[in-house]
Amino acid sequence: MTLQYRLKEGHYHLYDMSTPASRVTGEHRLRLRTDTVAIAFEASTGALREHGSPLRIHSWANNTRRRLRASGALDRANDIVVVSGPLPVDEINKCLEIDGYCRDMLTRLASLPHGKMSGQRAQSGGRTTH
Repeated sequence: MTLQYRLKEGHYHLYDMSTPASRVTGEHRLRLRTDTVAIAFEASTGALREHGSPLRIHSWANNTRRRLRASGALDRANDIVVVSGPLPVDEINKCLEIDGYCRDMLTRLASLPHGKMSGQRAQSGGRTTH
């Protein structure tokens, strides 16, 4: 499955690009529509673990960290990072396509433009990391 985010009418749309485009709309199958996006990954490797709506991803990360800590894997639990907010679509898609890109994005997070207003500088209040 090949997934790709697109920004339409102020919302992030996640499309399954491996499905055939609709004859009526010309678009691929819509998998998610959300106001902001969250990305969970391993800080040490940059490996993408989960992505989608912030509520689901933060919940997944908290549960995964709790399970890892309970099993004694403190380093692995502390290695999970979640970045959420109005991120630039091209950065999100690179995280999906390129192994380890999330770690590179994290180092540049403060300087990335606001995802919904390209051309303007980002305000750090809209993004969180854990």
